Amino acid sequence: MQESAPPAAGRSALEVALSNRDGAETDPDAEHAGVLARLHTAEEAAERIGTTLDEQTTCAELARFLCRHLCDAAAVDLLTDQGTGARSPSPGALTRVATAGLVKVLEARFPDEGRAEDAPSARALDGEHPVTAAAVLPGGRAVQAVVAPLLAYGHRYGVLLALRAGGGFSAQETATVHHLARLTATRLAHARRHAAVQRTAMDLQRALLAEPGRPHPNLELATRYLPSGSSALVGGDWFETVRLHYGRTLLVMGDVMGHGLDAAVDMNAYRSHLRYVASTDLPPHRVLRQLDAAVAEEESRRPATCLLARVDPARGIAAFASAGHLPPAVIGPEGAAGLVDVPVGPPLGTGVGGYELVTRALTPAETLLMFTDGLIERRGEDIDASLSRLARMRLPAGAGVEQMLDEVLLRLDGLHAEDDVAVLAARIRHHPGAEAAGPVES
Repeated sequence: MQESAPPAAGRSALEVALSNRDGAETDPDAEHAGVLARLHTAEEAAERIGTTLDEQTTCAELARFLCRHLCDAAAVDLLTDQGTGARSPSPGALTRVATAGLVKVLEARFPDEGRAEDAPSARALDGEHPVTAAAVLPGGRAVQAVVAPLLAYGHRYGVLLALRAGGGFSAQETATVHHLARLTATRLAHARRHAAVQRTAMDLQRALLAEPGRPHPNLELATRYLPSGSSALVGGDWFETVRLHYGRTLLVMGDVMGHGLDAAVDMNAYRSHLRYVASTDLPPHRVLRQLDAAVAEEESRRPATCLLARVDPARGIAAFASAGHLPPAVIGPEGAAGLVDVPVGPPLGTGVGGYELVTRALTPAETLLMFTDGLIERRGEDIDASLSRLARMRLPAGAGVEQMLDEVLLRLDGLHAEDDVAVLAARIRHHPGAEAAGPVES
């Protein structure tokens, strides 16, 4: 069997397979090799272009891929109006975000660049198909170009420019450039949709957490919500405060399982349910029981963990109940932290119930700390070790609740947590006009 000649030096297999620009040769083996080369390129492009949700990274991957397979230089220009595209955009409407290949070739200029409507980029966007054009380098050398629109789902995102010095592009090569442009445009569309969902979820969560209910004046309160700095979707962390009779306040810390807009929506549903149930002034474990039963009837609702703490400043007592949530901590007057042993029931939404109430004394010199798992959890670390690290903290004695909360976040590096962080600090305040205590519950 005769071996096929190796590709010409400096040219990819795809360039060699597509090099029959005049159609003079009709060798079936060569045509078959060309088809295989194009299929291989399409498969490789699907893997190498759009590896992240970052627009500039995707555009850079496209430019590098194109230079590796088809041209001497490539550039990607994006429209500044986020996807719709004005007719006949001016040069200022396109922003160059990525280049690859020979820098000198990228200096080529088109004769029609003076008029915006005649520029290859404008014609490609208006016609929504690739445009071939001749360009000239500063030294007078001719350059051939293919300008393909970045078009997906009816939206125009920009143009892809492929340049080759000393030769033109065949129809098959132009079609390949067009395919890569369309592939990249779908990646950009997905990235922008993801970003829009992220913004919506973040705005919803921030709106819900920006104004928690106000506690009674006999309770000092400080809260923080820190979204994760990673690329993960926004989570369902939340907190709430509910005023009760007799000067008592119900403190709530919850975490909906999962991430994204759905988790933020479910977080709002849990918060609304809880406000309604808490208004009946039931003890914390019975609030969880009713909340669990109500949410269990909604099959689409995600499970959630929840910790309740009802603080009674008049008696100096705090009552706790937990639905699968991490225990709270109490920071003493000398700054030493200790975990409160709260029996852990099943997460909300399971319909199992079985929540228990535990009470402990809480003095004005102590600070109650409630938090979600993002504050303490670290990758590869056992949760008990994470809780122990919190319990070993020694915080400044006599600090206010705001300062105390900032110090906790600093010590546990909450600003760089791998997950969202919601945290709440509360302290009983001496109040001469405190309301009379209510009856003791059985």
